[in-house]
Amino acid sequence: MELERRFDQHVLACVLSRALEEIEAGEVTATEATGLSRAELRDVLVRCFPAFPINAFALKEVSEPEPDLEEELLRGLLLAHARPGDPASARFAKIIARRAMRNDHLWQDLGLFNRSDLGRLLASHFPTLAAGNTQNMKWKKYFYRKLCEAEGFSLCSAPSCRECNDVESCFGPEEGESRLTWIKNGIASD
Repeated sequence: MELERRFDQHVLACVLSRALEEIEAGEVTATEATGLSRAELRDVLVRCFPAFPINAFALKEVSEPEPDLEEELLRGLLLAHARPGDPASARFAKIIARRAMRNDHLWQDLGLFNRSDLGRLLASHFPTLAAGNTQNMKWKKYFYRKLCEAEGFSLCSAPSCRECNDVESCFGPEEGESRLTWIKNGIASD
């Protein structure tokens, strides 16, 4: 349990580091960067990082995060697979859903060091969802495939696929969706 708690703290530190970069660049507020409410963010900072100055996140100046429909759907998917009764899993569902709306790979959006850290986080907090990724798909792609399957669609792409520079590595070896995404991106497929 202690190792898992430390890993969760590592992930939170990575996310908060990315949030601070975005806040300092004037791109977002702390709640917009994390998807957490002001109270949730304050709780994380006080409990997990008591020595860190909370005022760096300018919590007095932020409004509550307002997820759009896509973020809410992703959050719902994550919560449906979260460890029951675990507040950390619910918190990570909010963070992951918010950060997934960014344009990079999800592990990069979260500020993690590598993709395996993301896999570990998902396996720990969303075990049934993570276990279903048997083809080792990129996580955003996998999440959106699950959302589309739930709605009865088979060809969907993650929201940032049109801007992605790694379309080939993400969609290359698979059928169906890769051709659709390549066409959306204006990439010729032979």
